Amino acid sequence: RAELFEWIPIGGLQVKAGFMLDPLSSVMALVVTGVGFLIHLYSMGYMHGDRGCVRYFIYLNLFSFSMLLLILGDNFLVMFVGWEAVGLCSYLLIGFWHERPAAAEAGKKAFVVNRVGDLCFLIALFLILGVFGTLDFAEVFTRASILGAGGATAISLLLFAGATGKSAQIPLHVWLPDAMEGPTPVSALIHAATMVTAGVYMVARTYVLFEISPVALTVVASVGALTLLMAASIALVQNDIKRILAYSTVSQLGYMFLALGVGAYSAAIFHLMTHAFFKALLFLGAGSVIHALEGEQDIRRMGGLNTALTTTSWTFTVGAVAIAGIFPFAGFFSKDEILFAAMTSARGGLVFWLAGAVGSLMTSFYMSRLVFKTFHGRCALPIEQQQRLHDSPSSMTGPLRVLALLSLIGGWVGIPLIEGLNVFGDFLAPSFGGHHEAYDEKLLEFAMMAVSLVIAILGVYLAYVFYIRHRGAAAEQAQHWPGLYRLVLNKYYVDEIYDFLIVQPVKRVSIMLWRAFDDGVIDAAVNGAAGLIGSAGGALRRLQTGYVKSYAVSMLVGALAILLYLSSRVR
Repeated sequence: RAELFEWIPIGGLQVKAGFMLDPLSSVMALVVTGVGFLIHLYSMGYMHGDRGCVRYFIYLNLFSFSMLLLILGDNFLVMFVGWEAVGLCSYLLIGFWHERPAAAEAGKKAFVVNRVGDLCFLIALFLILGVFGTLDFAEVFTRASILGAGGATAISLLLFAGATGKSAQIPLHVWLPDAMEGPTPVSALIHAATMVTAGVYMVARTYVLFEISPVALTVVASVGALTLLMAASIALVQNDIKRILAYSTVSQLGYMFLALGVGAYSAAIFHLMTHAFFKALLFLGAGSVIHALEGEQDIRRMGGLNTALTTTSWTFTVGAVAIAGIFPFAGFFSKDEILFAAMTSARGGLVFWLAGAVGSLMTSFYMSRLVFKTFHGRCALPIEQQQRLHDSPSSMTGPLRVLALLSLIGGWVGIPLIEGLNVFGDFLAPSFGGHHEAYDEKLLEFAMMAVSLVIAILGVYLAYVFYIRHRGAAAEQAQHWPGLYRLVLNKYYVDEIYDFLIVQPVKRVSIMLWRAFDDGVIDAAVNGAAGLIGSAGGALRRLQTGYVKSYAVSMLVGALAILLYLSSRVR
């Protein structure tokens, strides 16, 4: 720990600006700086020639700084400052091309939705301060036992509500898909290394409080399970390459919260790390495709790009295989660890495992669909555009190669079946009470690994059948189930429901208050005072004629009035 200075000395409240580096924060810092560095390199090629390039890199570096402040702070208040700064940077970067109405709206949406979660986080901080009299992590966690079940549940659920905003979980997930309006490297940074991982980190950091409340942990796991299923089902039918990846991020974050809810904290952070590798790779690969196709993002207008975009094609495929959970790629190890924990943990069960397994099947299906429709089959581009196709420059493909390598080998640091080879779990153990998930039932774990692999391969095979072998099969199914297809394609109409139940009523009340109070009272008072002064000035202005004789007459009348007044007093 390093305490820099005394920040807020107010009576009994002593808050210091301090930082700490433990296994959990060091893993997060490596993810943020490592993946962030590669995204910075990629951005040099992607943003080359953009008029706002300097402003872009200022925002990008401020984003990384804010995330580091969040994860390295040694108390809740320093974390909260980083938390808010990350939200501000996301607004600036999502709306970077603010001349586009969609980008400006997406930035505002992200900012407003996150404020809902941030309010809950702030209330939790007030409760922590009221109970413990301090916001220091070490003191709060040491004295956490004084909390009753009710107090721990209230604080934990409020903290989790804050996490649902930053990490895009139900019901505050709606901002993340719209965040795709920003530059693609920004999408990679938000989805892989910063912002969305903040909520996962915060819950993992405060696990001591959650451990006291089984109710809160059950809520965390349940919301994670529902989110991963809902987001994965939406990704099945989307056609925008970045939007598919966005819903994939929401789904994978659901896996992390599912792991946190069943007490598999190391598994959650393990998946956070591996997800950073392959999700950054996928977004940057998507950016390379969009760059080559001059802004095109609809996968229905792609196809057959593997010959022209060789490096982008094979690296993107590596990322897709990794997120699908196929051996020996990184996603296989981290996702399998979560599924095993969901099945065997005291807080887990068959329901949570089944949710994770179904989500895994859908993940492998929609990622395979994305690869097949983008890089294989017949190219849907015009001939003249096909002739102009070329792979991205080395400044963009270089980070793709590095991330592809990490997506391949990144999972090998956490092998739970072989004693001593779960290096990642052993390293994180001190941050979670000196222990990590044990895997004594080796036969069951082998069986579940095999089941997970079969599920992932089945998803790939189904996508192959639908989009390669029988190309019209998907359209036939959509026509066979039109209501369900429209429901999922329109994202379960969540945005429309929020607009009807929340946005429009608030807007109507705001307009009513504007007209009745702001316009009718405040503005009327100000404008009335100004009108009164104006009227008085207008009346007095008539006396200012500019004629000397008028002024002389006025002076004579005034002098006579004074003489009359004085003479009346002498009498």
